[in-house]
Amino acid sequence: MTIDQTGGEVRIDKWLWYARFYKTRSLASKACQSGHIVLNGQSVSKASVTVVAGDRLQFFQGPHLRVIEVVAPGERRGPAPEAQLLYVDHSPPRVAKKEVASDIRTAPIAEREAGSGRPTKAERRATDRLRGDE
Repeated sequence: MTIDQTGGEVRIDKWLWYARFYKTRSLASKACQSGHIVLNGQSVSKASVTVVAGDRLQFFQGPHLRVIEVVAPGERRGPAPEAQLLYVDHSPPRVAKKEVASDIRTAPIAEREAGSGRPTKAERRATDRLRGDE
């Protein structure tokens, strides 16, 4: 199965939907309008921006950064194997969920005495200083 790579351009929201990064086109459109998609180093603010072969997209899918190179514009939302032919994935490797879970389990837990109420502003600032959030 091959995809015609000589095609022209297609709207970015349609392409993200064709390539199956978003379940609906309206979700892809909202991601574009809210500035979550970066096209060739520029944040996209409109879903009508067009992509062509060779363009580079960056966006977060859940907690993972996706770096995608457009190979073909696509003509329809087909099955997953067909959608994977539309792009080359240059994303950094994902961290295994078990590693993340073990980090969470070993992290120190901030505890307060039961019945002590909400922290005051001074206590909250002291906690922030300890965490390094300041």
